[in-house]
Amino acid sequence: MTVNWPTAAELDPVRRLYALAAGVRGARVTEREIPAPYEEIWPLLSDLDGELGRLVPDMSRLRVTRIDGDRVEAVARSRFGMRARFDGVRRPGWVWLQSRFVLIGVAAAPSADRAATRVAFTGGVRIPGRAALVPVGVGRAGRRVLGRLAARAGSGR
Repeated sequence: MTVNWPTAAELDPVRRLYALAAGVRGARVTEREIPAPYEEIWPLLSDLDGELGRLVPDMSRLRVTRIDGDRVEAVARSRFGMRARFDGVRRPGWVWLQSRFVLIGVAAAPSADRAATRVAFTGGVRIPGRAALVPVGVGRAGRRVLGRLAARAGSGR
């Protein structure tokens, strides 16, 4: 008797972000196609010490304190002076960072014609002790992050 088991489906980084966010109540993923190649967009998003901290609206600074393979530890300061220590993962095409109170997830994948990049963002304030985000403002913050990224990519930095 032959059993045909399903094979594992490969998810591109943007679909992987949707899958991760689906496990967090209140998470909203904002996606946008940016008219710049992946090779231009991904370095901006994966620059945790520089560009990513400037793209997230409420963050004034993000500083990586440790990298071990794809595992990342970082400290962030909000525009309001609050600090957060993040643990996360940075792999080609996606970053997932979470602290006790904040979650940030971002992903990028080349568009079908490779002339543009699909980018997705989720993030927000976490409810301590639960896999949930406060849903207020999550979509608006995502649109702001992706708008800033599009402007940054279009300006040539």
